[in-house]
Amino acid sequence: ADIPVIPGLEEVQEEDLAMQVAAPPSVQVNRVLTYHALDKDLMKYAAFQTLDGEVDLKLLTKVLAPEHELREDDVSWHWDHLFTDVSSELVTDWDLGHSEKED
Repeated sequence: ADIPVIPGLEEVQEEDLAMQVAAPPSVQVNRVLTYHALDKDLMKYAAFQTLDGEVDLKLLTKVLAPEHELREDDVSWHWDHLFTDVSSELVTDWDLGHSEKED
């Protein structure tokens, strides 16, 4: 009675699990914090000023760049232009290196 049995093809076809989809997890989100709110919390709570109770992060939090300094406009890249720019810079650097060696 304890011997495992290999299911037959008919039994496997009846159990069509490929079309069954698992239900997504439900997570309740109250609010999403902005960078400004996170910055305020970082400076307000002392718990964020140490890491694992050993590493002092006060110096790091003092020199973090504000969000407005990090924001950049989106620029689309085109492969041809990017390749041309990089290759011309490499050739220029290579030529300068050879001319300095000759001098």
